[in-house]
Amino acid sequence: MSDSFMKKLSEFYPAILSGILVVLAFPKPDVSSLAWVGFVPLLLSFWDKKPDRAFVTGYAFGMVYFFGTLYWIYHSINHFGGVSFLSSIALVFLLCGYLSIYPAIFSYLVTVLINRTKLPASLIAPVFWVVLEYLRSYAFTGFPWASIGYTQYRFLPMIQVADITGIYGISFLVIAFNSAIVDVFLLKKRTKVMPLFPASYSIAGIAVVAAALLISLGYGALRLGQNRPGAPVRASVVQGNIEQDKKWEPAFQNEVLSTYFGLSKEAALQTPQFIVWPETSVPFMFGYDGMLSEELIQFQKGLGAYLLFGSVRVQERTKEKTLLTNSAILLDPSGKSIYIYDKIHLVPFGEYVPLRSVLFFVDKIAAGIGDYVAGESYLRAGTDFGSFGTLVCYEIIFPGMVRKFYTKGGDFMVTITNDAWFGRTAGPYQHFSMAVFRAVENRKPVIRSANTGVSGFIDSNGRILSTTPLFTRQVLTDTIKTDKTLTFYTKYGDLFSYFCIVISILLLINIRLWR
Repeated sequence: MSDSFMKKLSEFYPAILSGILVVLAFPKPDVSSLAWVGFVPLLLSFWDKKPDRAFVTGYAFGMVYFFGTLYWIYHSINHFGGVSFLSSIALVFLLCGYLSIYPAIFSYLVTVLINRTKLPASLIAPVFWVVLEYLRSYAFTGFPWASIGYTQYRFLPMIQVADITGIYGISFLVIAFNSAIVDVFLLKKRTKVMPLFPASYSIAGIAVVAAALLISLGYGALRLGQNRPGAPVRASVVQGNIEQDKKWEPAFQNEVLSTYFGLSKEAALQTPQFIVWPETSVPFMFGYDGMLSEELIQFQKGLGAYLLFGSVRVQERTKEKTLLTNSAILLDPSGKSIYIYDKIHLVPFGEYVPLRSVLFFVDKIAAGIGDYVAGESYLRAGTDFGSFGTLVCYEIIFPGMVRKFYTKGGDFMVTITNDAWFGRTAGPYQHFSMAVFRAVENRKPVIRSANTGVSGFIDSNGRILSTTPLFTRQVLTDTIKTDKTLTFYTKYGDLFSYFCIVISILLLINIRLWR
């Protein structure tokens, strides 16, 4: 290789290093502290760099960052979608290629401002990062997976402020800390290039970041020390560990039901008020398959507890089409169906094909007997021990959606999922960690039932009470404490992100003012 080629390649070393450090901060391996320094190499590389080169550098960072955190998507495409290994990896790269546009734009904007203005990186970088992370959460149906703030799900004192700012506030703090380190390193260089550069700008930026971190930690200590009123709810989650490729085969129908019946009898011995089965846990269509539906109801009557389970439901069936919903159904102790929630946010290419008239040649990755339609109502279930909303599968990763269940009250949160699609990769662990933030944002304890794990319980401060390992067949019983708190975030949503959007626009409009 020529020296010129190696020199060009070396330009991307900081971006690759930052990408690796950030990836390591996520579950697994979960070295969360690396997120607080992981962006430093990338941000330092922007100094004295042309914006177009910074864009390319940021794109390279994004490819490492997103592929390292989202590689597990290949597993469902390869194992259950009938796509070859190489093709499934190529599809993941395609997704990462799109997602990498966001850190590329971030890199471009930060480079423009850090080289043309007197503003410190600690003001510029976190604002733009939050704006682009927020946009990524909603653009093209949204994909907020791997937001930087999620790396801190175990740092309880720091993340309590999410009940005001949402997950984006935690991302802001992480990027701000990285940027403050960069300001220290760049102080002499910027002063040398800009003789009139006031060092006070950088010092002020560092001081603001330090104050924000201390205030957040103080607020976290206050929240963690509160004894908010609430009532105990004893619940059991059933982890059936049903093999994904056998789940819908008629020959295994009775075996699946027997598994859930047996585990639920085991759970009943611990006298729970509430038993939760995973997403689409019943191997038939509740209410449509009459005999099996009645068998389930008769069994549930003997449990002495409410039962929430996931089921596919038939909305419409003709010779031409079958329309289905991915639903959660609650039976009271008498066997009466008192609550049905139809999943609102469907998985693109898994439960439906977006722009089907254009992408007519694309089929769903998840094999099924019909197309799924989205629900429309943010329904909460009412029980003797409190009310709750149900989030099905990856609905839990959308903070703006989850809060809508609790704007008029509520006591706790239930999420049911089937992460068997992702095997023993990092996917199930990342998915579980996001539920911690929904608990904190809305001050609602979480009950999570997953077919193959991770199932568990989280309190309204985000503390993980108990979990199951992956791919075990078991019952987990614990007691949560209801929480009626109506948080700032629940009431007003992503005002913090909107504030960052306004600031970013002002920065770009008035760029000459800051020179």
